[in-house]
Amino acid sequence: MNADAIKLLPGQYCNSLTDYSRFVTREVAIGDVPLGGNNPIRIQSMTTTDTMDTVGTVEQSIRMIEAGCEYVRITAPSIKEAQNLAEIKKQLRARGYTTPLVADIHFTPNAAEVAARIVEKVRVNPGNYADKKKFDQLTYTDAEYQGELDRIFQKFSPLVKISKEYGTAMRIGTNHGSLSDRIMSRYGDTPQGMVESAMEFIRMCEAMNYYQLVVSMKSSNPQVMVQAYRLLVQTMVAEGMNYPLHLGVTEAGDGEDGRIKSAVGIGTLLEDGLGDTVRVSLTEEPEAEAPVAIALVNRYTQRKAESEKQKAEETAFSFQPSAFSPYEYKKRVTYESNAFIGGHMVPRVVLDLSKANLKDPAVLNAAGYLYSPILDKYNMGEQSVDFVYLADELPSFSMPGNLKQLYNYNTWLKLADKVQCHPLFTLQEYIAADADRSSALNLVRITHADLDTDDFGALQLDKSLVFVLETNEAHGMADQRAFFFKLEEMGLDVPVIVRRNYKSLVDGLKSEDAIETLDFRLQTQLQLYAATDLGALLVDGFGEGIWIDAPEIAPEVITSTAFGILQATRSRISKTEYISCPSCGRTLFDLMETTQMIRSRTSHLKGLKIGIMGCIVNGPGEMADADYGYVGSGPGKVTLYRSKEVVKKNVTSDKALDELINIIREDGNWIEPV
Repeated sequence: MNADAIKLLPGQYCNSLTDYSRFVTREVAIGDVPLGGNNPIRIQSMTTTDTMDTVGTVEQSIRMIEAGCEYVRITAPSIKEAQNLAEIKKQLRARGYTTPLVADIHFTPNAAEVAARIVEKVRVNPGNYADKKKFDQLTYTDAEYQGELDRIFQKFSPLVKISKEYGTAMRIGTNHGSLSDRIMSRYGDTPQGMVESAMEFIRMCEAMNYYQLVVSMKSSNPQVMVQAYRLLVQTMVAEGMNYPLHLGVTEAGDGEDGRIKSAVGIGTLLEDGLGDTVRVSLTEEPEAEAPVAIALVNRYTQRKAESEKQKAEETAFSFQPSAFSPYEYKKRVTYESNAFIGGHMVPRVVLDLSKANLKDPAVLNAAGYLYSPILDKYNMGEQSVDFVYLADELPSFSMPGNLKQLYNYNTWLKLADKVQCHPLFTLQEYIAADADRSSALNLVRITHADLDTDDFGALQLDKSLVFVLETNEAHGMADQRAFFFKLEEMGLDVPVIVRRNYKSLVDGLKSEDAIETLDFRLQTQLQLYAATDLGALLVDGFGEGIWIDAPEIAPEVITSTAFGILQATRSRISKTEYISCPSCGRTLFDLMETTQMIRSRTSHLKGLKIGIMGCIVNGPGEMADADYGYVGSGPGKVTLYRSKEVVKKNVTSDKALDELINIIREDGNWIEPV
């Protein structure tokens, strides 16, 4: 083990909480594409074809490789699929593709043992590999628990021996939704349970002097996923380990939601310098996943890691707030301002409309206020912003009575009617203004560096004050997180709106597909960056509001992105959430088509979480966080769940959605769409 790579303070999980520095892990050989150490962060995805369809799997693998995948994962649910990996590999090599292959194993040790002799890496899930998941509520004595571990070792050790003999790497891949009954009985459905599930298998490997390991902690809940990875690193370091990390949010879904949820989870950890390979799980073709993963990773390959690391080593952990724990969610405690920001309020959303056509009331459609010319009134949607920033521009129409407007201070001073209108100050303007302030709400622009200035020391605090936190630092999330740490050190409970500016997005999502226009790619870039920068703060309870500036992006996209980030971080629920797996060789129906069909009839059910799983392997486990589940159980057959409980088995696919809606209706959770 590289001792220099794991010098962290006790209880810590990354090199620095306040600057960027990549955590160096053990290098693992995976074919001719090594992982970890000082190697680049690798990109991978998983085929969706039937593994017995050799030609289809080879062709799809090539599309994935050409899209940027450095590893290709293929499902091997039984021995016959594992054996066919040899033919798939042979045909790929014959066509000049040497990309390492990874066999995805769930329940079958025999299949893993076959695959380990063929491919460069196998993935096993400790929750169901030689263990059991029947949702039983069991208790174990210490002796019984150890007896189960001994039994698992007997079943697992042959795979370890084969992997050592053939030079095959292994991923120990824990999933939040498939923790074994044994782990659940002792640790519950927790990040700690996820970590211990993997650590048990890692310790078995080390007992056999096998170290070619990669580890993952996947969940459909980005908050749980982030906490589990952090706790994993802390636990590994405490035991002298530094295995590479495979990052992913499982069952993230499709479209905007899938990209935002993935970026919240994966991006948060990349910001902390964690992660050696990335897989973005979307309910889309696998070659569509690689460009998204590349766009996430490229932000960190473009940073000057060495100089940043030196700076981080000088300042790491100069302070850490006593109330902050990276392993559990705890919302920052603030006062509730006079304008309902902070305290127990959900995070607020600010939208800049200062460059819009303020002569047309329909401009507020982008803010979630739908204007009816016939009735001359506004209807609020589920995603209606709380504030619009108008800078120095005045609208020529009457604004909705419940929509607050923000103006630059000098413009606000001149307003005849200041009802629902509030000033935005610079720090110097606020100090000089004295009596010329709003009695309800004063927003003050501020940066982390301002906290150490004389101007900040002269600040007068009252419950009308809200900070608007800005940054120009390359590693802006860490800079803004350090601001929150400093506020606690100073004992200040002022609410904070986090503002990020994306003035010139770099198009990192290249595409030959004419449908994917430059605008679409830039929108995706915004979703990934903003979800990383803002989501990384929100998952730790920092921020009482968010404000995204992006001049190149349409305001309605910014609004949708902001609410998507709040939804993904579980900070503010404004729509139905879909936990939808990516297709794979086990899938029993067209996931993309089915997801869109279900979404079309249930998207109005605000706050519900619906799991859409292609097969029984991913079904009850992966959608553990869902309220309802729609799971493929056979060709043309669907099993319906209420949480983890089977409600109806083997419903024909043409009737399954109607039956699901009936179950939701019986539970009193159905409302008729407007």
